[in-house]
Amino acid sequence: MFGIISSIIAGIAMSFQGVFNTRLGDKIGTWETNVLVQGIGLVVTVVIMLILGNGNFKNIKNANKLYLLGGVLGAVIIYTVMQGIKSLGPTCSIAIILVAQLTAAALIDAFGLFDSPQVKFGTTKIIGVIIMVIGILIFKYKC
Repeated sequence: MFGIISSIIAGIAMSFQGVFNTRLGDKIGTWETNVLVQGIGLVVTVVIMLILGNGNFKNIKNANKLYLLGGVLGAVIIYTVMQGIKSLGPTCSIAIILVAQLTAAALIDAFGLFDSPQVKFGTTKIIGVIIMVIGILIFKYKC
């Protein structure tokens, strides 16, 4: 249940963040917004880490260095979400993002990439993604 609640909160937060960042970007600039958002996120995360953190940065030597690209991906995500929302509006943009996320996650699961356990990606999951894409097309062109 915690995973479901966390995922719902993440989805809601991502949608709000995308809109907030886009509107702020209209006022101060896209990359300026990205710097500000990442900086505020850093400060908040450091405070939370100091209070609740139980890991150890020394263990980074045992981590796959590829995973450090998560920070770069954060900047890419903020920029591309802002551009998508600016071009397509929040609903259509987030819908496309969700399908892309689901497809990428399914490929990661199907091939067991990045130390993830391999999970079969069968016909029903493919049909589900196709139905989501059709739903986006209907939503976008029906309105």
